[in-house]
Amino acid sequence: MILGVSIYEILSLTTILFFIGIYGFFTRKNLISVLMSIELILNATVINFVVINKYMFPEKLEGAIFGIFIIAVAAAETALAIAIIINLYRQITSVEVDDTTTLKY
Repeated sequence: MILGVSIYEILSLTTILFFIGIYGFFTRKNLISVLMSIELILNATVINFVVINKYMFPEKLEGAIFGIFIIAVAAAETALAIAIIINLYRQITSVEVDDTTTLKY
């Protein structure tokens, strides 16, 4: 267990991070900000996996393994999303969500 910090405090923090990410995903108009919001959501879930595993099964590492897997998938997702955003910027010279409807196929 983590000394001085209860699981409720950590889960409250990750819940706040998760909902900040949800709020940013639905309210931001910039594609980079939307990507950052998705990363907040994923980081909140990684912290939940690790903390719940640490408190329930302190001798096992499944939560950390899931966390590393999610971080690897998030890194690949970020690299792909940045490539798509750069390609969109080259075509329409904007990274706003509303401007993506003006794409010519």
